Amino acid sequence: MTKLSVNINKVATLRNARGGNNPNVLQVALDCERFGAQGITVHPRPDQRHIRYQDVRDLRPRLTTEFNIEGNPISEFIALVLETKPTQVTLVPDGHDQITSNHGWDTKTHLDFLSDVTARFKAAGIRVSIFVNADVEMVEYAARAGADRVELYTEPYAQAFAATTAMSGDAENAARLAAIAPFVRAAKAATTFGLGLNAGHDLSLQNLAFFKQHIPWTDEVSIGHALICDALYLGLEEAIRRYRACLV
Repeated sequence: MTKLSVNINKVATLRNARGGNNPNVLQVALDCERFGAQGITVHPRPDQRHIRYQDVRDLRPRLTTEFNIEGNPISEFIALVLETKPTQVTLVPDGHDQITSNHGWDTKTHLDFLSDVTARFKAAGIRVSIFVNADVEMVEYAARAGADRVELYTEPYAQAFAATTAMSGDAENAARLAAIAPFVRAAKAATTFGLGLNAGHDLSLQNLAFFKQHIPWTDEVSIGHALICDALYLGLEEAIRRYRACLV
């Protein structure tokens, strides 16, 4: 079964835009769990423009599903993860001023660094996932770094899939198969190297079921932006229900 982890960063963005505590990030996370989410993901950044470090501390003792903390393993992030001990930490190569993640690690170039960080987290009993592009070599070197899982950066798939909406019939199917092909190769490599498999970035109600159909052994997807946007129209509970239905 592929688990759905809901990224609540956008909820924190809305809260921070006005100040105060509305919407209440902790309550939304608990409601996501109640509505069927099988995990909660947060991605604190150094400027704390959405999820704050204190949010992580507040969430940790209250959540009952898997807790996944994403981020660039700078010293402050490492300390936060070791303090709160989530179920999983996902290492993402974000710059300080990035709006959102836009690439995976070059795991070969950064092998020594990733190996050191991974060892520290695993020694604390935290599962480690490394965010990578759909590249077999990057998957291989994530395994060499000691990771438990990789998370495939799926924006290129989402963009290519979206381009097929104006097509029909055989052309549409061929284009969608071409969009998913590098991800299938990377996902198979993950299995070969003994890694679990996560996926995330721009997965949506439009493209998620096709992804799951062709990579059914995916352990977990982390979805935030699209799910929260859909919740504006569908309601949070119905949005989570529909995303989970894509993963059956």
